[in-house]
Amino acid sequence: MNSKKGLGKGLNALFSESKKESSEKKVNDSLKLKDYNDTDNLVIDEDINNVYPNKRQPRKSFDEDKLKELAGSIYEMGIIQPLIVRKNEDGYEIIAGERRWRAARLAGLKTVPVIVKDFDEMKRLEAALIENVQRENLNPIEEAVTYKRFSEEFNLNQEEIAVKVGKSRAAVANAVRLLNLDIRVQNFLREGKITSGHARSILSLNDNDKQFEFAEKIIEEQLSVRESEEIARTYNVNKIKESKTDEKKNDNTQKNEVYKSIEKTMNNIFGTKVNIKNGKNKGRIEIEYYSQEELDRIVCLINKLESSSN
Repeated sequence: MNSKKGLGKGLNALFSESKKESSEKKVNDSLKLKDYNDTDNLVIDEDINNVYPNKRQPRKSFDEDKLKELAGSIYEMGIIQPLIVRKNEDGYEIIAGERRWRAARLAGLKTVPVIVKDFDEMKRLEAALIENVQRENLNPIEEAVTYKRFSEEFNLNQEEIAVKVGKSRAAVANAVRLLNLDIRVQNFLREGKITSGHARSILSLNDNDKQFEFAEKIIEEQLSVRESEEIARTYNVNKIKESKTDEKKNDNTQKNEVYKSIEKTMNNIFGTKVNIKNGKNKGRIEIEYYSQEELDRIVCLINKLESSSN
C-alpha cells in the first residue's frame, strides 16, 4: 500500500479496531471452551494467497467502508487476533476471520497469522456462525439461513441450535420465520432497509405482493416498528371483516340460486310468472295474473293441487 492516508486511518479507527479485536478475542476464547479437541493453538504466518474463504460460510455481505477502516488499522498495527483455518489440498480454508482476511488484502499484507484446526463440517459451520452471531455481523436473513442449515443438514431442533449459539429458542424460531417473507422483502432486510421488527409485522400478511407493498410503504414513509405493527393489525382486522362479508355474499348468492330454481318450477306449474321475495326473517310468494279468467285458472289449479295432496 502506497499511502496510509488513503485508507482514512485515524485515532477513532484505532480505538474502534481495538474494541473489535477485543470482541474477536472473546469470540475465539468462547470457541476454545467448546468440545473442539482444541489441543494445538500454534500460530503460524501463512502466505495470504494460500488462504481462501469458506464458500459455505454464513456471512455473504461485507460493508466496504468498515472493511477499509479495518484495513487502515491492520496496516498500522497488524492482525492482533489470528484467523482460524482448516488445511486441505488447496491451501487453508477460513473457518473464522474472513473479514480480517479481506481487510488484510486491502492493506497489502503478504502474510496473515493463522491457527490450524481440524474441524468437521458441522464444527466449521458452528465456529463461523458463533463468530459472526456473537459479534452481530450477520444480517437477519444470513442468520436465519444458517439456523435452517443446522436443522436440515445436521438434524438439530431449535432448542439444540439455541444452545449452540447462546440464544433463546424463541429467538431462533423468530429468525427462521423470516424466511417465509417474500424474497423481495428478504432483500430489503439483507440491505438493512427494514429491521427484523418491521419484518415480523410484515409476516402477518399472507400475500407476497401485499408484503412487498407494505415493505415499500415502511421504507418510503420511514415508519417505526410500532407504526408498522399497528398498520398490520388494522389491515388484518379489515381483512377478517372483508372475509366475513364475502362469506355472507356467497351465502346469499347460493340462497338466491335456490330461490330462482323454485321460481322456475312454480312458473312451469302455474303457467305464469312467480316471484319469491326473501327477507331476513320472513318472505312472500307472488303469483302474477293478467285477467279475471287467468286468476280463476290459477285458483282452480291450486284447488286441484290441494285435493291431490289430501
